[in-house]
Amino acid sequence: MELPDSLNVPPETVQIVSRLEEAGFEAWCVGGALRDALLNAPEADFDIATSATPEQVQQIFRRTVPVGIQFGTVGVLDEKRRLHEVTTFRRDVTTDGRRAVVAYGVSIEEDLARRDFTINALAYHPLRQEWRDPFDGRIDLARRKIKAVGEPLLRFQEDYLRILRCARFAGLLEFTVVQSTWEAAVAAAPGLRMLSAERVRDEWFKSLNSTRSLDRLCGLWSRIGAAPIWIPELLTTEEREKIDILHNPRERDVPRDPVLLTALLCHHPVAVLTRLKASNAEIARAEALEQSPATPASADPVDVRRWLAQVGDSWRDLAELWRLRRGNWPLWASTGEVILQRGEPVKIRDLAITGEDLIAAGFEQGPRLGRILQQLLTQVIEDPGLNTPETLLRMAKEVP
Repeated sequence: MELPDSLNVPPETVQIVSRLEEAGFEAWCVGGALRDALLNAPEADFDIATSATPEQVQQIFRRTVPVGIQFGTVGVLDEKRRLHEVTTFRRDVTTDGRRAVVAYGVSIEEDLARRDFTINALAYHPLRQEWRDPFDGRIDLARRKIKAVGEPLLRFQEDYLRILRCARFAGLLEFTVVQSTWEAAVAAAPGLRMLSAERVRDEWFKSLNSTRSLDRLCGLWSRIGAAPIWIPELLTTEEREKIDILHNPRERDVPRDPVLLTALLCHHPVAVLTRLKASNAEIARAEALEQSPATPASADPVDVRRWLAQVGDSWRDLAELWRLRRGNWPLWASTGEVILQRGEPVKIRDLAITGEDLIAAGFEQGPRLGRILQQLLTQVIEDPGLNTPETLLRMAKEVP
């Protein structure tokens, strides 16, 4: 692969590079946006690497955000208030496999030498239309290979998260990991235990959102040694073969929803998301998927209304899981859509009267009021035609 004479870099990025250069500092475009541009993939945000320290970047630009200033990164806001990451050239001084102590005052070549894979160790100067590719990343892009920069085992020992990034890039780009890099990743995999749950979660979610093949991603996590440590609940190869969408040309249409996909690909998704310290809302969604009845008793409207009342807002997730596992929407999904479009009652708040209406009609406030409303809901689920204020008030008086 030949590097192009020039690259289409957004004007806002070029302006930031120009400001840094005018202030006497060196600045380059770096990161995945260069890789993606060379692969003709959708453009990503161009990151900037510079010889300016974080403090100097903050002095040059009026509007900045300290997005990762402890690691040398400052967010610069352009006129449209879009954020551009500007990171100081750095080299690792010490590292424990989780985080590194870095030093500034190095060259762009030294900065590229600390990066994970050759395909990510590229730099481009948008003012001079000049490239830096000290590790032949362009060749690995052409060969569709993922190869560590320098000594593979050392790269993974510097930051064990790179093992998961290796799997993510293999899934995202559909590249092959070169043998020496793969063997080093597997050898270093026990070090994954040192990572924080939050970093692993973020990488798992990114991988689910970006991979071309969920089945291949699961295989990569298993074979590289990540699944046994962090997601032992991951389905086996044999179990994944039973999931229609994983072996269907329509897999590209899978909703990129990490909670839903974790439920699809794992036994006990609640345990997985809890271990990965997902948000309370994400864990609650998984609990509803894990504990709710997966389907109504039938596609009959009464059965579907009963089921909707039981599973609540998780019904769409349950219907989506059915589709992903079996390859088509269940009959009861369309019935559920019609029920909700018609406004047929499946929750107490759908009733034509409220607790305040009952109190105004002479009912005493207290636990009995809740039992009456629940009984009314049970009856109108059977026959939505009963859901009128007059009928419900009459029925309420008959509840013991």
